Amino acid sequence: MDKVKKKLGFGCMRLPMVNGKVDEPQFCKMIDRFIEEGFNYFDTAHGYIGGQSETAIRSCLTSRYPRESFLLTNKLTENYFEKEEDIRPFFQNQLEWCGVDYFDFYLMHAQNAENYKKFKRCNAYETAFQLKAEGKIRHVGLSFHDTAEVLDQILTDYPQVEIVQIQFNYLDYDDPAVQSRKVYEVCRKHGKPVLVMEPVKGGNLVNMPAAAKSILEKLEGGSVASYAIRFAAGFEGMVSILSGMSSIQQLEDNISYMKDFQPLSKEELEAVHKVVDVLHSKDLIPCTACRYCVEGCPMEISIPDLFSCMNTKELTHDWNPHMYYETVARHGGKASDCIQCGQCEEICPQHLPIRELLVKVAEAFEH
Repeated sequence: MDKVKKKLGFGCMRLPMVNGKVDEPQFCKMIDRFIEEGFNYFDTAHGYIGGQSETAIRSCLTSRYPRESFLLTNKLTENYFEKEEDIRPFFQNQLEWCGVDYFDFYLMHAQNAENYKKFKRCNAYETAFQLKAEGKIRHVGLSFHDTAEVLDQILTDYPQVEIVQIQFNYLDYDDPAVQSRKVYEVCRKHGKPVLVMEPVKGGNLVNMPAAAKSILEKLEGGSVASYAIRFAAGFEGMVSILSGMSSIQQLEDNISYMKDFQPLSKEELEAVHKVVDVLHSKDLIPCTACRYCVEGCPMEISIPDLFSCMNTKELTHDWNPHMYYETVARHGGKASDCIQCGQCEEICPQHLPIRELLVKVAEAFEH
């Protein structure tokens, strides 16, 4: 396994943006600081920021640093192939978009029971293993959003898989839908090292109710985000904890506690458990704003933004969420525009009942 120098990974799904474009000067500065402090792991996928993530990596990372100085992960996403013959041309394009001649890690993206059938039918895993044999991939893995039972089946079918990326954070640890703990245990059972995505649950473990945030702030041991990332990093077999950093301030904060990583203390773990109790008492929508649902929506509804409005309304009970809702709806459609097709629910990593939730959002903001 190629050496990941430190346990913090740079997730390139949420980069600094200016006028809808990646802020490349800012991204360059962030990469420079990240590498300067001894970190070397970067993660992307073609769908991130509408393809801009890969090309920004070429402009800001791969064209500026020696290839051996960083590790780069990319992914095969089901939207971009229909048959086996589509995979190699797409992969070759990804190499060119990123400006490299091999990927350190290449993951079968967002695997679940349904799309796994397509990956098997199209020999996607077999193609990746062959690309590895040709030297174009160093390690083949998968990223995962389903039950522990499904992951167990995939790793039984393909023991050659070398690494697994899972959603893992203290709020989802025992969540019956996400099954973070059970999925992690399957990885350990099969002896697979783990990459962690959504350690702060798309910002939900940072932008928390005051009652929850105050529990962590009283510890005076770091930022609210630090406890979530250190929680995930403290488990055995965790190779890298991805953080989608969109500002130099977020980067500096992450570096401050991950440069010389220390697991959570007993007192900090007890505080985290209290935070979970507070969050469970709030009726919030656990959306991580991955935006997978937006790309396939025939009505182009900005679902995560509408859910954000709903959560803010629940937390603040003031007029601001209504103003923000009108702005979002003007550009991307109202909750009531939903035609109940269900495409969003098929792709949602959190398994949210999105159609039902949109009805509630419409009732809260449109009546």
